[in-house]
Amino acid sequence: MIQHASNCRTPVLRPLCAALLMSALAAPALAETNVAIYGIIDAGLLYQSRTDPSGKSKTSMETSGLRQSVLGFKGDRDLGRGLEGFFNLEVHYDTNNGRFHGTGDAQGTGTPFFRRQANLGLRGDWGSVTFGRQYGPALLAHLGTEPRAFKEQFSNLYAWAYNQYAATAGAPGTDRNTNNDVGIFFSNAIQYRHTVGPVNFGILWAPGGQAGSTQKNTAWAMGATYTGPVVLSASYQVIKDEATANDNVRHGGLGFAVPFGPFTFKANYLNARNETSTGANVSNVNGISTGVDWKWNPDNTATLAYYDNKDKRNDKDHTRNVVISNDYALRKDTTIYVQAAYVDADSGATIKTSIVAAGIPSVGNKSTLLNAGINFTF
Repeated sequence: MIQHASNCRTPVLRPLCAALLMSALAAPALAETNVAIYGIIDAGLLYQSRTDPSGKSKTSMETSGLRQSVLGFKGDRDLGRGLEGFFNLEVHYDTNNGRFHGTGDAQGTGTPFFRRQANLGLRGDWGSVTFGRQYGPALLAHLGTEPRAFKEQFSNLYAWAYNQYAATAGAPGTDRNTNNDVGIFFSNAIQYRHTVGPVNFGILWAPGGQAGSTQKNTAWAMGATYTGPVVLSASYQVIKDEATANDNVRHGGLGFAVPFGPFTFKANYLNARNETSTGANVSNVNGISTGVDWKWNPDNTATLAYYDNKDKRNDKDHTRNVVISNDYALRKDTTIYVQAAYVDADSGATIKTSIVAAGIPSVGNKSTLLNAGINFTF
């Protein structure tokens, strides 16, 4: 570069030379920070024997059958004195069309670019504190005990999400909380995490930002996992209304997993209570699930799971689901998956009791769904 420095006198090259100079000057500072780009690309085909409302069969390309498609940036920096700084930025998109995945944020708040994470924090021997948009600790607590580890398709991930969406995502003046996105992602949040012996736990609080109130529009969540001879999980979170501070959503869960040779037996219980901003009861959904993973060879894991989701306030909002799947690891970062679900949906079934990412199959009917795809991570 030095021997061609005279070229920088050319007007058209001056901006490039300036950028190169700034990069050279910044190099020593950047060397102190570890930055990584990572992602998941997931897509496949989905067949449904019955769809709602027509009841006809349908075949479609489906994004994120195994895990959501994301693009992320993360980094950390040694700050000395036993402290480390870190950041996370994570985009959620759909592989089938290249668009941003929809958001569960309150109406009128826009579609976030970094929907899943936009945060920074500090960590040390005492644990970590994270500031910004981030995953809540409640869902994270159950990853090891939910029968399908909250896979994007055919698990209780969507029952979890839709039971924390309707009562919090309205327009201004209606039932809403602007810090909650389907009970999984929280904006304006502060979370403390730590591991003490076999127990990992997190506590999150999202201040409401409402004048004259420390309760309106707030959200708080906690989750803990014990990992020993067995795995135990517990969680609870509350999402309060923007205008009235009513508990629009109260959500709790318990779970356990027991390994036995190549098998891991799991059971999980979730309960979601929804109210309007005035305190009127909307729904009270119990999600009960059991399953077993079978690692039948080093590259294959088969799963059999059963889901029974029911709204105690509406006996007809009830689905029973049997799921069977196999994940074949071509290598550590590439998985081919096949999965099938048999769904028995009662006449009043809603998305609050569904395990299907695309909504609920034909209401009042029995449906079969088949999904096969590839999941690539980097």
